[in-house]
Amino acid sequence: MDPRVERHAELIVDQCTEIDEGDNVIVQSGPEAEDLNVALFEKIGERGGMPTRMTLGGRAMRSFIQAVDLDAVTPPEHLVGLLEAADVLINVRAASNVAETSDVPPESMQAFAQIMEPIQEHIENEDTEWVLTQHPAPGNAQKAEMSTDGYTDFVYDAIDQDWDAQEEHQEQLVEILDPASEVRVVAGEQTDISMSIEGNPAVNSVADKNLPSGEVFTAPIPESVEGTVRFDMPVIQHGREVEGAYLEFENGEVVDHEAEANEDVLTGILGTDDGARRLGELGIGMNRDIDCFTANMLFDEKMGDTVHMAIGRSIKESVGEENPKNESAIHLDMILDMSEDSFIEVDGEVVQRDGTFVFEDGFED
Repeated sequence: MDPRVERHAELIVDQCTEIDEGDNVIVQSGPEAEDLNVALFEKIGERGGMPTRMTLGGRAMRSFIQAVDLDAVTPPEHLVGLLEAADVLINVRAASNVAETSDVPPESMQAFAQIMEPIQEHIENEDTEWVLTQHPAPGNAQKAEMSTDGYTDFVYDAIDQDWDAQEEHQEQLVEILDPASEVRVVAGEQTDISMSIEGNPAVNSVADKNLPSGEVFTAPIPESVEGTVRFDMPVIQHGREVEGAYLEFENGEVVDHEAEANEDVLTGILGTDDGARRLGELGIGMNRDIDCFTANMLFDEKMGDTVHMAIGRSIKESVGEENPKNESAIHLDMILDMSEDSFIEVDGEVVQRDGTFVFEDGFED
């Protein structure tokens, strides 16, 4: 076995989670991640935990969604029961075909997302520890336009880093955002968007719930978002690639949208529920060791010189106790390149220009 697989499992079990003797651990993964499954089960066993493997998605789930009457389906209580009994959830992504659900109508995928919303709410609102990570599978390598070996090197280089140093670097931005009231993001000719974050904490995300990580994120006050944004990096949703997504906000709600490719997918997502037409997250990528786009949001949203905004559900830890939380069945991140002709303004002061932060060498007023 590649020793990097064992190191990956060690980071998941030792750094991202706190598995103790007697803990029930769910490992959600597919057959493409078999080596990591084996390594994880060994590490969990060494700590006295009890692992259970669960598989969701893939060809089987595609067949189910196409065959079932979604209006007659209720949230799966048996899955909620399994999660209620779990102390730790480890979600491993590894695809043989990232486009498996590309021929499922967008409205069916959104209906299924609404059915599964209680599962996501339970994971977020209960005390279950969870972590999302990536095993270097051929399907993901192909989407990234890399060889399998090249993609494997990319994944492990991104995962096995000096996370203490990355956390210290990101804390400088947390100290700027935490007491702030308003953020404005400007890029190119079509992006000028502002939002209130007053009372919402800035989260220093480093190798805990995501592995890899490397971002600082917070939540906008839902009704405060105003302006326009053109996302210049594509986003993969349900196996289809939405390119050049454009959103216009008034009073926090999307009032106009378009996309250069697969606009129907974006339209379907925005129609999922009321919360899907509002922003749930503002994230700033700060991991410069992730330096290329791979069509995998777990990595892409962490890239240095990027901002991502998510329509839909807010992340609980980024919402202050006295502030409203945007609720939705979906959470869709979209990425904006901030490496040139751009700036981020916090309470009227520019804190990043063309990708360089005010606390970094090379920043110019």
